[in-house]
Amino acid sequence: MSNCSYHRLLDHLGLSQKSESLSNVRPVWNWTTPTPVMVDTYLYGILDVNEKSQTFTSHVMISMGWENELISWEPNDWCGIESVAVPRDMLWIPDVMILEDISDTGSITLSPYTEVAHSGMAYVTESRRLTTTCKMNLFKFPFDTQNCSITFISFMLKGIKLGPFSNSIIMSQFSEKVMVTLGEWDFLGIRLSMEKLIYDNNIVWDKLVYKISIRRRPLLYVINLLLPLLFFLILDLASFFIDEAKGEKLGYKVTILLSISVLLLILNDILPSTADDLPLIALYCIVIFALTGLSLLETMLVSFLIDMDSRVDHDIQTSSKTCEETLEETDCQRESQRDAVISLVKVEDIPNKDLNGDWLNNPRLLQRILEVRNIRQKWFFASVRCDKKKPGYWERVGRQIDQAYFCLYLITTIGFLVFTYHEWLH
Repeated sequence: MSNCSYHRLLDHLGLSQKSESLSNVRPVWNWTTPTPVMVDTYLYGILDVNEKSQTFTSHVMISMGWENELISWEPNDWCGIESVAVPRDMLWIPDVMILEDISDTGSITLSPYTEVAHSGMAYVTESRRLTTTCKMNLFKFPFDTQNCSITFISFMLKGIKLGPFSNSIIMSQFSEKVMVTLGEWDFLGIRLSMEKLIYDNNIVWDKLVYKISIRRRPLLYVINLLLPLLFFLILDLASFFIDEAKGEKLGYKVTILLSISVLLLILNDILPSTADDLPLIALYCIVIFALTGLSLLETMLVSFLIDMDSRVDHDIQTSSKTCEETLEETDCQRESQRDAVISLVKVEDIPNKDLNGDWLNNPRLLQRILEVRNIRQKWFFASVRCDKKKPGYWERVGRQIDQAYFCLYLITTIGFLVFTYHEWLH
């Protein structure tokens, strides 16, 4: 019964007061013996994933254990006491750190005690709001899956050998049970790997890497970005059924283009500017914006052709009377000149009614004949010029361009949507 007190056990172990040999020196009998340090990480919540700054913020609990060769006892000699808790600064603690850690020290909650088992194993736990760097692949945003690493390393080169307590399946199952918040993400699991960091070909550090896999819930982005852009594209396709003559089609397409520009501004606040690959959603927005812009240019071209045809019709209406007057005047001049020639031939040039060829030498007669010929040519060119102006020509050309562009636009849109669906969901 005298050995059933924690105080007597701590006195026996030399832990009743702080000892420099126990708190500052690695607890091994032989300095060449490495100290195995086991680390487990449990995820309690996903607090924030910042794509712009490429950071991952989570609530984690880190449990660490190592072997202290200087402390051990037999539980049967001490009334079955299998473990004791001593202040944290009483014993040596491994210098294990997280490579990706960029969080402040105020977010760390340390357990004030170190638990020591009868076999010499010591355990400490800490709960912290951990912010780590995470290189994200946003090509399939918002249908993306991210893998963020938490890498443990110790700079005591030959003194510490890192390893896990549990396997990745146990840690994943436990994290799923104790998860308190996920935000817009789904937790997929934790994968464990052991790696080595080599520096200058002769310095080697052991690394214990936990890779946390999370998947984004895309519903919010589908409703706020993808579906509105798709609706705008469908509305732009439907605008081809608006009559060009009413003048409403051009303003309608400009409104759609401005609406897409607003959505692009929203997307600019989400995606990072230093991404290695162009995200698929950015390609999706750019193609829709380009299709809408080309559609606007095509509408402007067709409107110009219709307006030009209207100007041609106006010119025909204003010049029809001039054509008729020119033709009538030419006819009158031709008739009068013909009568003059006939009378001249009858009265002056052929008095003897004898067609012996001498009348061809009359210069007045030849002059009259040339004048009649010039009048006939003027009448011919005037009639041809008036007949060539046919109303509705440029309007028909514009309609044909509009129909051909609509077919090309529809085929391109369907092909692009099939491509994006395949890339996003496969």
